[in-house]
Amino acid sequence: MNEMTYAMVIDDNRQTAEALSQMLKLWDIPVRISLNPSSAMVLLGDVVPRIVFLDINMPGVNGFEVLGFLKREPRLAGVPVIIVTSDDQPETARRALDGGAAAIVIKPVMSEMIEEALKKAGILP
Repeated sequence: MNEMTYAMVIDDNRQTAEALSQMLKLWDIPVRISLNPSSAMVLLGDVVPRIVFLDINMPGVNGFEVLGFLKREPRLAGVPVIIVTSDDQPETARRALDGGAAAIVIKPVMSEMIEEALKKAGILP
């Protein structure tokens, strides 16, 4: 996979990550999945994905920490980040958007929600 051609999904729930991967294939977007946020940050040291789908509530490093890393890193700061979370609290959404997320999708995720998020992120027209 070349840089900027794939989406990275960072979610500790394999079922959610696989479902997102299948949905993104509807738009011919290849996916790389990381079930561990710490490993994802190491991987992101070497690659620049087209877009990142990021869970918030994960053990160890949480999604806000990963979002902060992405937005502080000059190579990655321009990569759109879509937050995918079961946390539907307005404060969570505000914190994510203030932190630089392009959009928020509340689980359970459906393809229409992903399509809207891809449009907000500028990936789809």
